[in-house]
Amino acid sequence: MTDFSADQAVWTSKLKEVYGETVELEDEQGKSSVYDIIAEFAVGDRAYAVLGGSGRAAEQEILRIVVSPDGLPELESIMDDDEWENVSELYDELTFPAEDSE
Repeated sequence: MTDFSADQAVWTSKLKEVYGETVELEDEQGKSSVYDIIAEFAVGDRAYAVLGGSGRAAEQEILRIVVSPDGLPELESIMDDDEWENVSELYDELTFPAEDSE
């Protein structure tokens, strides 16, 4: 069960307004990769981005959007497993809403 619900979420475009359609991220080893910004949304007082990598085996990443001291949006990993699971379930609910079959 998620702590968030789709009716609490708001689609946003903070990253796209600042960076365009893609962002470049650096991993722990210093390797840079370009990701497409697939979606952005806010729920409660937090904002999240769904990014897609390139290549055949690329998976989607969900990261938290935070505002830097200079006012620009930045991305950070979601370290809390419960938060990540809740946000992942919420994104699924937003993109694949349950059918009202009854």
